[in-house]
Amino acid sequence: MGILQGRKALVCGGSEGIGLASAQALAALGAEVTLLARREAPLQAALGRLSAAHGQQHGMLVADVLALEGVLPIISGTGFDILINNSAGPAGGALLGANDDQLLDVFRQHVLGNQQLVRAIVPGMQSRQWGRIVNIISTSVKEPITMLGVSNTIRGAVASWAKTLAGELAADGITVNNVLPGYTRTQRLEQILKERAAATGKSEENIAAAMLATVPVARFADAEEVAHAVAFLCQPQSGYINGINLPVDGGRTKSL
Repeated sequence: MGILQGRKALVCGGSEGIGLASAQALAALGAEVTLLARREAPLQAALGRLSAAHGQQHGMLVADVLALEGVLPIISGTGFDILINNSAGPAGGALLGANDDQLLDVFRQHVLGNQQLVRAIVPGMQSRQWGRIVNIISTSVKEPITMLGVSNTIRGAVASWAKTLAGELAADGITVNNVLPGYTRTQRLEQILKERAAATGKSEENIAAAMLATVPVARFADAEEVAHAVAFLCQPQSGYINGINLPVDGGRTKSL
């Protein structure tokens, strides 16, 4: 019997990368997983990759976190015990060059989208006196990352939002934690390599080598390694871990 058997999880951005890896890790522990993402075909493919060894019935929702209104009634009525907030990062660039619309769009995507999901799901968690909310953010909440100005700003807002909720919901048996991936082999990393190469005129190989020079373990993470941390925080035994930022970065972050 899986330790999460009988629990229902909603995993945002679940069609690929860290989202899909997290969904697979939760399914392997027995949870029934619903994947949420914008595109139906990748979702269908991802759904087929989830383990059902414990007899679970997994599902999917096609939705954009910028337009959740149509699926919020479904989400609020499903009885999710676990929420994984995970959404694509914004384009890179200096903060000074960002316009108001860029900042507002990313705020809506990451902060307001998370808030809408929490409002829909938390009442059910409170009625059961159990819940796990894990936000996949970035190590930039500890140390800003060069040329990711908008991301640094909004990821920090998400971290403060989560810390506030952790205090508000703890007495209801609900924990709220953040996982901070370092350089991880995903489409996001490919995007960053391309953007930095275009901005500097250097090759992507040189950019990657410079990034790895800052990582003590001298390699990029696999999505499954980040997902392991996500699944750990969702387990019943992790109920006294609340309001933390957990870096999964090979030791790159220098702050404590």
